[in-house]
Amino acid sequence: QVQLVESGGGLVQAGGSLSLSCAASGRFFTSYAMGWFRQAPGKEREFAAAIKWSGGIPIYADSVKGRFTISRDNAKNTVYLQMNSLKPEDTAVYYCAAVRSYATPSTSSEYHYWGQGTQVTVSS
Repeated sequence: QVQLVESGGGLVQAGGSLSLSCAASGRFFTSYAMGWFRQAPGKEREFAAAIKWSGGIPIYADSVKGRFTISRDNAKNTVYLQMNSLKPEDTAVYYCAAVRSYATPSTSSEYHYWGQGTQVTVSS
């Protein structure tokens, strides 16, 4: 069983930056692929970024590529999402997700564990 707790959301002006963290509890964190998803009001949850258990080359949605960076620190059981050049359309609740996998899943149905979400609001 894995529990995920996100932090770091907030309100920022367009063009600004925020850094999200997701702390995981439970064993075998290094066996889990980690992902970030987001859900804007009235929209479906969408993929933002994912990273495999070993780090390696992350994958990103086209909408965030070049602006967001996902990373992980296995010693701290934590995954991060650095968000730069934020736009109003990045406004959403951001969720951290985990799945015991050596792949890098990019669809929400592939993930087994979810955090409670953290709100990110970008003002224009």
